[in-house]
Amino acid sequence: MIRYIRFADSVSAWFGKTFGWLIILMTFGMSYEVLVRYLFNAPTPWALDISFIMYGTLFMLGGAYTLSRGGHVRGDFVYRTWEPRKQAFVDLILYVLFFFPGMLALVFAGWKYASRSWSYGEVSVNSPAGIPIYQFKTVIVVAGILMIIQGIAQVFRCIHCMKTNTWLPAGDDVEETEQLLMKKAAEGQSN
Repeated sequence: MIRYIRFADSVSAWFGKTFGWLIILMTFGMSYEVLVRYLFNAPTPWALDISFIMYGTLFMLGGAYTLSRGGHVRGDFVYRTWEPRKQAFVDLILYVLFFFPGMLALVFAGWKYASRSWSYGEVSVNSPAGIPIYQFKTVIVVAGILMIIQGIAQVFRCIHCMKTNTWLPAGDDVEETEQLLMKKAAEGQSN
């Protein structure tokens, strides 16, 4: 169980960190577009489509990474007051009832859209450049599969927590701003 959690966390981290670099590409692409559009009055026909594709890919492939690090939105104002065992029980129920059915629907619907798109080499209708988008629709399926892999790890975390009443720690490469502020405040009081 612990080995699978570590495996899923590492896969999610690899995808999240690798595709996180799309932010740099988007920045350069949009900066170029602004430069040629406003300084040279020569807008590009591809900028809008490319920004949508890169942002969508970043957003979707970063979902499992965010899940592995506990970064998705939840009702923390109530949730954080519960003991870990109760949190894990509620999380487990929510994963079974909502998360997995939603992710399976995403994979199956995404598969339908992607396979249809690949079959006729779909291009974007939003610009005259005709940017291919079939590969982008494949990202829907990949994102769903990554979320399912990470979701299974989260279920294992819940089971572990219900047994031990402590959460297995997430990766340490990110930290909530609230936690950082509380640490700084504690350090300031101790000095």
